[in-house]
Amino acid sequence: MNTSAIDATPLITNQTFEECEGETSIENLLFGGYYILVFLLALNGNSVALWIFSRQRGTSSPANVFLLHLAVADLSYVIILPLRATYHLTGGHWPFGEVPCRVAGFLFYVNMYASIYFLACVAGDRYLAVVHAVRSLKVRRARYAHIVSFSLWALVTVSMAPLLISQQTSEIGGVTVCSQLYREKASRKALVSLAVAFIPPFLATLSFYLLIIHSLHRGSRLEPALKLKALRTIGLVLLIYVVCFLPYHASRAIFILGYNHPSQISCQAKRGLMLANRLTSSLTCLNGALDPLVYLFGAEKFRGSLQRLLCRDKAAGSGATSGELKGTHESSLSARSEF
Repeated sequence: MNTSAIDATPLITNQTFEECEGETSIENLLFGGYYILVFLLALNGNSVALWIFSRQRGTSSPANVFLLHLAVADLSYVIILPLRATYHLTGGHWPFGEVPCRVAGFLFYVNMYASIYFLACVAGDRYLAVVHAVRSLKVRRARYAHIVSFSLWALVTVSMAPLLISQQTSEIGGVTVCSQLYREKASRKALVSLAVAFIPPFLATLSFYLLIIHSLHRGSRLEPALKLKALRTIGLVLLIYVVCFLPYHASRAIFILGYNHPSQISCQAKRGLMLANRLTSSLTCLNGALDPLVYLFGAEKFRGSLQRLLCRDKAAGSGATSGELKGTHESSLSARSEF
């Protein structure tokens, strides 16, 4: 390293990321309130969704099965959001001990990657329903969807299990910190794992929806209203990816690269990287509050059940939709429930 260079903002060569970090009281207050709000929205929305999807078990479509598992994934993480809120509201201190820290990190990653893969499965099912409606009849069964879902749960759980057996708390500056809250270990191996876990399902989801959009514009036999519904729901799912998941993985990649070269980054830049890490990490939690909108706009049976639950008149909406679904067999398959 060239130590003779003179700069108005010299590079910090002996300070770690943790030593450069400085969470303000306003930042902690905003994060704490944000997590409480997301907790309330996600808990209520996904609890209702889980109740509705579980009552449709006998006649579930594959996409409904994947959405059911998505609701379970969201709830599994929502329950620990109050712990994150407490961390911020107590000034960046983790008062719960080692085991809750491990569980919080474990559920964070399990929820995020389970959600990403279930959304990819829904996209694949919609692609088969719209583009290969007849040929996919034998494949698109609820039983097969459950098998795929439980396989994904097993894969994600095993992949994240090491978080439950490794030390995750430490003392920094006289307070206890949980390394799974914005201070995850950074390494080249972590960067590769990040890319392998996120890029395949993201590209698969994007490809499936682009193919669906191409099919709809090319001359699909769906009614115009149903085409609009499909496009609207596709846009919502892609929005969840762009808002909740893409920023976090991009930020984590930059953070890991910077963490591996701490002597080449100023303390101010390190603070910026850690703030970006906290902000994008908080955005991933937002998917639990946004996923119920996917159920609401994309699943017709879900909307009908919710209307009955709220004691609203469902005759007009269901009657109009059933009339639109009498066109062709392909239209019926692609528009009967979800995207």
